[in-house]
Amino acid sequence: MLTNQQMEKYAELAVRIGANMQKGQEVVIRCDVQCADFAHLIAAKAYEFGAKMVHMEWRDEKLDRINMLNASKEAISDIPEYRKAMWDYSIEHKCCLISISADDPNKFKGCDAAKLSAYEIAFQLKRQAFRNATMSNYLRWTIVSIPTPAWAQQIFPKDDVDTAMDKLWNAIGHIMRLDQKDPTEAWRKHIDTLVKRAAFLTKHNFEYVHMYNKQGTDLTVGLATDHLWIAAQEEGQDGIPFTANMPTEEVFTAPHNRKINGVVTNALPLVNNGNVIDNFRIVFKDGKVTDFSAEVGYDALKGLLSSDKGVLSLGEIALIGKNSPIAESGILFYNTLFDENASCHLAFGASYPTTVKGGNEMSQEQLVAHGMNQSIQHVDFMVGTKDIDIDGIAYDGTVTPIFRNGEWVI
Repeated sequence: MLTNQQMEKYAELAVRIGANMQKGQEVVIRCDVQCADFAHLIAAKAYEFGAKMVHMEWRDEKLDRINMLNASKEAISDIPEYRKAMWDYSIEHKCCLISISADDPNKFKGCDAAKLSAYEIAFQLKRQAFRNATMSNYLRWTIVSIPTPAWAQQIFPKDDVDTAMDKLWNAIGHIMRLDQKDPTEAWRKHIDTLVKRAAFLTKHNFEYVHMYNKQGTDLTVGLATDHLWIAAQEEGQDGIPFTANMPTEEVFTAPHNRKINGVVTNALPLVNNGNVIDNFRIVFKDGKVTDFSAEVGYDALKGLLSSDKGVLSLGEIALIGKNSPIAESGILFYNTLFDENASCHLAFGASYPTTVKGGNEMSQEQLVAHGMNQSIQHVDFMVGTKDIDIDGIAYDGTVTPIFRNGEWVI
């Protein structure tokens, strides 16, 4: 368990470095009921720094599972209007969003795959305006995490629950730099390093990125026209910087959704919609998935890839070195917030409009013309092994090494 002082610092990071809440702003905290104590600490910290009002969007993963097991497909996919009203309120009032990600990786294990797919499609369609507001940085937002018993024991199955919780707390505390004298300053220095790498990649304006390793990945990813590489710190449409993921180690941009060819295999399990998907292989041709397989969670992967046409292409490519604090921990977190920052990753589905020049001012047709992918989904999956090599390929064919043996060379 972290000390009280470290917990205070963690809550402060979420408010000030993560969502970068401004004085007089309303805040929405989104989390499971198991995380109530930390949510209350964040709420108190938000008021300390001048929040106008704090709202809670509670979830209950145990009830979610009960509903998924017992409600009909029609009932489970009928998303109540009050939920949309809540999301619309956040947009209308330009609320600052703080999410606490701590789900049981197996919360929907054994549930009907068709029912899960129907729910996911209905859910994403219902909150499309809200998702657009976050992906375009109209709203500033951040995601942090704390241990929960089911999650901790998934990671440390040989330990009793108290020992597993202590181990996960210690890991998160180190990864979040809470064991440093001034965590806020440590995060600012870390952000500066990532921003410099993003600037280097943007300046080179590569046409393609080529990823390859001994595991079987040999994938050429075209990059969107006028793409921008973005690092830990983004800028809201209001001009105020924020850090969407905490922790974060990535530098990312948008693929060109008609210029992706080759094969990619996963480096870490994907936890999606309460199911673990592992040992999977994806084949792309001219930007689309043409074949796939999975040794674990095949039905869940099939359901994801059938949720809409856009999910068959990629909306993000992100680069993370193997010597990041998360990767060095040697822990498989079964949580995308952490695992995606231990490994280079790609994302099925929608592109972020912020990853092309002037993207927030473009129409959907203009974004599509730039190669930006459109989908109701955005699902990250990890592909970066310790031996992965990555090259940037310029429009004139010049090759520039970016990664060798899983680490940055720039």
